[in-house]
Amino acid sequence: MPHLLSARDDAFPALILRAEHVHHALQNHTFASSPVFAGKTIALLFYEPSTRTRVAFESAAHHLGLHPITINAQSSSIVKGESIRDTVQTLCSEGMDALVIRHPREGASEVAAHYASVPVLNAGDGSHEHPTQALTDRLTLQLAWGDLKGRKIAIVGDVAHSRVARSNVWSLTQAGMEVWLCAPPTLLPPSFAGVKTTSCLSEALEGADAVMTLRMQNERMEGGLLPGLGAYVRDYQINASNLRYANPDCLILHPGPINRGVEIDDETANSAQSLILKQVQHGLAARITALEFALNGV
Repeated sequence: MPHLLSARDDAFPALILRAEHVHHALQNHTFASSPVFAGKTIALLFYEPSTRTRVAFESAAHHLGLHPITINAQSSSIVKGESIRDTVQTLCSEGMDALVIRHPREGASEVAAHYASVPVLNAGDGSHEHPTQALTDRLTLQLAWGDLKGRKIAIVGDVAHSRVARSNVWSLTQAGMEVWLCAPPTLLPPSFAGVKTTSCLSEALEGADAVMTLRMQNERMEGGLLPGLGAYVRDYQINASNLRYANPDCLILHPGPINRGVEIDDETANSAQSLILKQVQHGLAARITALEFALNGV
């Protein structure tokens, strides 16, 4: 069954190629859905709040002629203690053709896939993975550059707890990029094969072709992992002063939501080099591709 649970899935390279095709078709107003999708229904099962991912999946479903049903944890039997197993099996029994799940716990998408009789797409599970965001980010860079091989990207912020960073590590190294992870020592993950880690921002940005900054989560300070917000802003904020170490045309990415003035300043977020809104735009093509794959293959 064609689940999409990880950026390491074998189908991921083919999804990138298809996403580029979908993007160009959307831009040229020539995208047409296959009749095989007509009348099918998907459940968007969101145990966490979301704007970009949820709206992108809903819009993608409409483009394909699907009927999306969005289920928030706060307005379902989940608040009564219903397990993932029972929720998934209930939705499958009610005739869903695919499930999209976002959950705060690592491995939740694998649990859902184990019990589901239909394809499951991982829309983010804890600090584990977020494959459709990685698909979006790689698509954004490929549309900007074409070939990614040999390019350097620095991923900066709360890397240890970032599902976006984890999925992008697999996706971007697969594309031949040199990936650097940069964070305070308490927020750096164990080493990934072929990936460099540092707590020195200038080292990570040296000669970088792109930088992806991640949302700083307030709970990290509450948990004692950071001494305070001011120190983080001083040492790790992406701004014009720090970007002097990167290549002059360095591209700026952020998966959102943004804490303006914390991990990135307004000037940089709004600059001509920023691809942040392009990421949002390209998220539609990525989710269309993911749903096509789950329901009909690529």
